[in-house]
Amino acid sequence: MTDAGPTHSGEARRVAPRSPRAALEPEYVPEPKRPSRRARHPLVIAGNAILTILLVVGLAAGAIYSFGKQRLEAPGPLERETVVNIPRGLGLREIADLLAKENVIETPWMFIGGVLVLKAREDLKYGEYKFGKNLTLRETIETIVEGKVVQHAFTIPEGLTSEQIVARLAEIDFLAGNIREIPKEGTLLPDTYNFPRGATREQAIQRMEQAHARVLKEIWDRRSADVPVRSPEALVTLASIVEKETGRPDERSRVAAVFVNRMRQRMKLQSDPTIIYGLVGGKGTLGRPIMRSEIDQPTPYNTYVVEGLPPGPIANPGRASLEATASPARTKELFFVADGSGGHAFAENLQQHQQNVTKLRAFEQQIRQSSAPPADRALGYSEPPAAAADPVPAAPTPAAAGKNAKQQKTKQKTQ
Repeated sequence: MTDAGPTHSGEARRVAPRSPRAALEPEYVPEPKRPSRRARHPLVIAGNAILTILLVVGLAAGAIYSFGKQRLEAPGPLERETVVNIPRGLGLREIADLLAKENVIETPWMFIGGVLVLKAREDLKYGEYKFGKNLTLRETIETIVEGKVVQHAFTIPEGLTSEQIVARLAEIDFLAGNIREIPKEGTLLPDTYNFPRGATREQAIQRMEQAHARVLKEIWDRRSADVPVRSPEALVTLASIVEKETGRPDERSRVAAVFVNRMRQRMKLQSDPTIIYGLVGGKGTLGRPIMRSEIDQPTPYNTYVVEGLPPGPIANPGRASLEATASPARTKELFFVADGSGGHAFAENLQQHQQNVTKLRAFEQQIRQSSAPPADRALGYSEPPAAAADPVPAAPTPAAAGKNAKQQKTKQKTQ
């Protein structure tokens, strides 16, 4: 049978009936296309799996990186500047716990993660650190890695003996350890020094010695050619006397000139601080005025007795006194005495000096009379009681008591 011809428009198309035999046969359905053997290869399957895993891992890593970067750069929780001391020997977790406790970071695990991401675990340093307000996690880690520890300052005044300096260092609470032996006199440079908490006192001594050696070499190399000292050590000895004689910057070079001029004329230096050092050594403090009998008491340091310089420094001079001694003023002055106002009166000859001493005596007597009790004034007392008449008439205050004491002492050059 043949198919029916085309139908009229709008009519359903009729399908020609099949023979009974054909109807009983299964209808042929084409087989689906099978993947190629190449596509079914185990390596291809494994590769696809690996690519899928890598893609997932990459997306996860990107998300983690983005989150981590955001946390590293985000402002921290610290509301005000704080100092945290990280003791020696703490591990990563212990440091993280300490910082979280001090509110420097939000949580310990963030710090641990940041340290691991920045590969800084082996670079963390112990010490005392100052963390600023809202410091980021990255800045916190960098602060510890770079060892930006807090620096504490202490000042050693000019004119202290080495024994006195060691005693000062023993009182500084942020330094650790003991000093094995007192350094040689005149080998420490008085100055302001900065050290982190936990630095040793031996380290402080070493830095002061190094600073002294550096400054001394610098000054010695550019000293005036006519200064009558033959070695850097002799320069330090003379500078230590200048240091103990005056604390006024405008007087140092003139005081140095007086001693240099005396050395040139082979005159005794006659410095009161050398008497004190000869009596008490490194302790530096006599605790009372110099007695008349002590002026002529022989000691290796008493420049009223010995010729020229004493055998070594009587203190640790500062840079200013070293420079003044290496380049003293160009004067002919040979004497100086306290003027009663905190400074000194200088003289080129004995007559001028005696006039200056007379002025000082009058000033001292005026002070005693104005400060004496009314009953004593009525009795006409103008001198100390007889029991105190043995000290040097100018009653010099012990030099180690400070710069003001130095400025009140009288140089008894006429005796």
